[in-house]
Amino acid sequence: MTSASDLRSGKTHRDENFPVASWIIHPRHRALILAFYNFVRTADDIADHATLGADDKLRYLDLLEAELLGKGDTQPEAVSLRRAFAERAMAPRHALDVLVAFRMDVTKLRYENWDDVIHYCRYSAMPVGRFMLDVHGESTSTWAASDALCAGLQINNHLQDCAKDYKNLNRVYLPRDALAASGATVEMLGEAKSQPALLQCLHALAVRTEALLNESRSLSAEVKDFRLGLEIAVIQAFADRIVGMLKVRDPLSERVHLSKPELLVQSIGAITSEMIRRAAGRRPQTKPVAGA
Repeated sequence: MTSASDLRSGKTHRDENFPVASWIIHPRHRALILAFYNFVRTADDIADHATLGADDKLRYLDLLEAELLGKGDTQPEAVSLRRAFAERAMAPRHALDVLVAFRMDVTKLRYENWDDVIHYCRYSAMPVGRFMLDVHGESTSTWAASDALCAGLQINNHLQDCAKDYKNLNRVYLPRDALAASGATVEMLGEAKSQPALLQCLHALAVRTEALLNESRSLSAEVKDFRLGLEIAVIQAFADRIVGMLKVRDPLSERVHLSKPELLVQSIGAITSEMIRRAAGRRPQTKPVAGA
């Protein structure tokens, strides 16, 4: 069997819509975070592989899990993460959770409603935030706000890539009931520009995602680690900016990703605001959600 590493897409932590083990995070945590990222990225690339069959995808995901748990040493990403966890005496629970989501990606192509999508996020996105909090020794009381932020990031990504996911993988994360409520169909995702019914559905889902992101706004103040608080503030700013674009743009025909200059501006603004907020002892402010 080919190593899972050979199936990587070439995407790295520098290509994500959010910072991964950035300079903001303390250097003592970066190796573990990158090991976790590389494991997750490898599994994600397997689940999304264009030519690999479903049975082969599941076999590779099972192999990554087995080696993460110590049953073999043939998959570098699994072995590296296993050793990094051992050095910190951390359990692999969050890495095992994300594998649940990637198996869903192989076997589940449609989602019935919002709760169905949130259930997917429980395994695809929320474990990543929980992992970061555990790495920094934060309380599990921070998980609720983290879960909201991670789910919002995930659904932002679903909306950004809805056409690509459909065309390349026949995978649709837009809930069936939301499409039906707007009079839209899955097949509309294959067009170059959204029809009005589909655009109405996409914008409504963006508004709902914005409300979800409002639930995460307290997270930067809830964490004790100063550097992690800054990183969360940056991620929140990225998510807020992207959902704002998704509320008014058409992801089938318009750009809904942040450019490098936009990422820099958002980062500087978020770091500055968070430092001022912490110095003044103020709580983060929620934002009104138009149309919610």
